[in-house]
Amino acid sequence: MSTQQIVTADIGGTHARFALADIDQGRVITLHPELTLKCADFASLQTAWEAFSAHIDAPLPRSAALALACPIQGEVLQMTNNPWVIRPALIGARLGVERYVLVNDFEAVGHAVASVGPEHLHPIGGPETPLPENGVISIVGPGTGLGVGCVLRRDGRTHVIATEGGHTDFAPLDALEDRILAELRKRHRRVSVERVVAGPGLLTIYEVLAGIEGRAVTFHDDKTLWAAALSGEDSLASAALDRFCLSLGAVAGDIALAQGGNAVVLAGGLGARLADRLPISGFAQRFVAKGRFEGMMAKMPIRLITHSQPGLFGAAAAFAAQFIS
Repeated sequence: MSTQQIVTADIGGTHARFALADIDQGRVITLHPELTLKCADFASLQTAWEAFSAHIDAPLPRSAALALACPIQGEVLQMTNNPWVIRPALIGARLGVERYVLVNDFEAVGHAVASVGPEHLHPIGGPETPLPENGVISIVGPGTGLGVGCVLRRDGRTHVIATEGGHTDFAPLDALEDRILAELRKRHRRVSVERVVAGPGLLTIYEVLAGIEGRAVTFHDDKTLWAAALSGEDSLASAALDRFCLSLGAVAGDIALAQGGNAVVLAGGLGARLADRLPISGFAQRFVAKGRFEGMMAKMPIRLITHSQPGLFGAAAAFAAQFIS
């Protein structure tokens, strides 16, 4: 089959990203420059789609891949942190497409992990070996929440599996994490790992550390706190980030154990921001600290996906896998 062009979209709670993608022989060969729109500026997916069409100033392809930040099930899809309501049965008519695929946003990341080359997989820890051609690649994506999934490669075939592993229970490993858990229990009936090792979790860690030292809380939102922690301008913010990296290492190791992982890939918006910090933090030590399984954990390569638009690329790869491969 000759090269086919599709529309690929990554629809989150805050932004809607669109691009054209070229597919040939079941692979994404080109991802064209993306257009990023604020979801709050549009009434629906359809009106944002029309804005992208106007931006391209040409008829859009009749095939599409949509990655959505919500579970892909049921007759009505309600976006997370976004008031848009999407009805899969109406997508063809409203967007003017004949073939389309819908995937969860982190499932799209899984397809990106399965498809990108080694130049987009930055080493974070473990041996300098390629990702396995047979086995499980666990994917952990800290961002606004904690995305979790996996890629299963077996006998030349690839399966991407979306999960809700970010909502498993948080297990403290020392006295400080006991205090973090106690603080979170005051706010939530149940404390998942997402409450600790996703973006807003840094603020909780920081507040607990401030309480231990009797310091005033200087930062009151996680965005400014992250900036201070990464820049090193505030010692307590830096200490909170060190603890965040420790906890993320423990959680990533737990997920790999639970999934039977042979390798781990980090994704998500925070993964990219922590690319330089994780290798010099306690992340790797916590990752392998699994008692009788330390030897096995130490053999797992840990990589960070560095592709600039894994959601767009992965959604297009999902389309290629379903319709062209």
